[in-house]
Amino acid sequence: MAAPAAAARRLLRPSSSVSVSNTSRLLSTASPPPHRSPYTNSPVAFDWSDDDADNPTIPPPPSPAKNPELPPPYDPFSKKPALSEPSDPTNLQEIFHRMRTEGLTDYAIKMFDGLSKDGLTHEALALFAVIKDKGTMPDVVAHTAVLEAYVNAGPAHWRDAVRTYDRMLANGVKPNAYTLAVLARGLAASDRFSEAGRYLVDMLDRGMRPNVATYLAVFEAYVRMEKVEEGQLLLETMKGKGFMPDEEAVRRGMVKRGHVFRGVMNLLFGK
Repeated sequence: MAAPAAAARRLLRPSSSVSVSNTSRLLSTASPPPHRSPYTNSPVAFDWSDDDADNPTIPPPPSPAKNPELPPPYDPFSKKPALSEPSDPTNLQEIFHRMRTEGLTDYAIKMFDGLSKDGLTHEALALFAVIKDKGTMPDVVAHTAVLEAYVNAGPAHWRDAVRTYDRMLANGVKPNAYTLAVLARGLAASDRFSEAGRYLVDMLDRGMRPNVATYLAVFEAYVRMEKVEEGQLLLETMKGKGFMPDEEAVRRGMVKRGHVFRGVMNLLFGK
């Protein structure tokens, strides 16, 4: 445990100029490349002006600051959140402005933290080895940061989150377990239970195992929206791919006891 933690501290000391310049490029409008490695940056566009008319547009932020304030080195033993949440998650203009001017180091740390907590330490360290050894911010970090901003902004932006994911795949960038967990939980929170369930299946198809917080959020949405039969079909599909829910973990994960709790327990375990 000590060796990975020490490696994490070394890997997660940020390099500001690389992070900021690459982020500015990632959030600018450009034509997507035909194919790129999932571990390198590409001039990906997050402006869907040619998509649905109801898609909100975010005015381009000013040029990146020359000397942005850096976050402190990551402490894997700290109980504080890896990234402080924005005071107003619906203010996408300000959030994207901060991404461009301050870079994505904080978001990379948050991804590392999430992967590590799910036991994916090797994948987490490999992610940051790219940052330190190649001096680039992996595209998966940038796409996931934008995707997460959209799902946190509320139900009105769920389509933007899905578009971000689709654009990510179109540009040859492979999602990791953290990316798909953020998307599934965000859609479930917006009551888009069907879409959220689809990404649980996507995780399994990619050889990933959704953590209890992720699949619990999705099945809670099915119960909350009174779509239990559809939830049962999803569960059967997932079981056919090797998934089995953990009853003890589900009980620990559900704080509130009431209609939803009973409905989820009945759906998942027949109790």
